[in-house]
Amino acid sequence: MPHPLEVDCVSVKAMLTAGQPFLFLDCREQNECDQVRIAGTTLIPMSELAARLAELESHKSGSVVVHCHHGGRSLRVASWLSQQGFANVKSMAGGIDEWALTIEPGMARY
Repeated sequence: MPHPLEVDCVSVKAMLTAGQPFLFLDCREQNECDQVRIAGTTLIPMSELAARLAELESHKSGSVVVHCHHGGRSLRVASWLSQQGFANVKSMAGGIDEWALTIEPGMARY
């Protein structure tokens, strides 16, 4: 059974395709993002998140989907953001690695 703070890649892709408004947050480090990224994501590394929280303030009542490499960091970030009062935040289960496998098969993996 998936964690209540998680959403699968297929659902995230459907949200993008439908044009649903949400912040797609990449919490990986810059060097990881330089290797491969999902179009339309906003990079704020987990290591910088507390210092850059004000940048996310306008998304507090909206929908936020966080992703990382495999889903561990993004789950921690989603949990932390919900503790900071973010109303609707989810971690993309499996991260960009799962996205590469199920959504964009030609995408680079690391």
